[in-house]
Amino acid sequence: MDHENYEDAYIADILNEVKTIAIVGASDNPSRPSYYVMKYLKRKGYTVIPVNPGKAGIKIVGETVYASLSDIPGSVDMVDCFRASEAIPPIAKEAVKIGAKVLWMQLGVRNDEAAALAEAADIKVVMNRCPKIEFGRLSGEIAYMGGRSRIISSKRNKLIGNK
Repeated sequence: MDHENYEDAYIADILNEVKTIAIVGASDNPSRPSYYVMKYLKRKGYTVIPVNPGKAGIKIVGETVYASLSDIPGSVDMVDCFRASEAIPPIAKEAVKIGAKVLWMQLGVRNDEAAALAEAADIKVVMNRCPKIEFGRLSGEIAYMGGRSRIISSKRNKLIGNK
């Protein structure tokens, strides 16, 4: 797997197949990326499960927080990691242990050791990507905001018809 360049079909298949997503490093602070990604994914119909040992027992976006992946009752399809790159190998081991299908590392997070460990257990891996952004991009939501219009630019006079 080329973890620098993912085919759109690979990402789309993951986002279409998973139903339950554990958010490791979940925060109850609405200004943190993990909070709004979790809220967004929940709105899109995914079951989200926050994981954070320091917040275990409270609720974030209406969902009970668990201390670890192993504490989650039931199955988890995808583990979305909001942790530093060096913290990922133990999370990958736990994802293998619980039978997750996907190990997803957020923007700026990459750990080749963890990826190899997960892939050896037939777990799909995505690194340095955000499922919220990928969902929006692949569903066309971002296009509605001008992201694919080819009109929006940081350069002046780049409107259609201007040269």
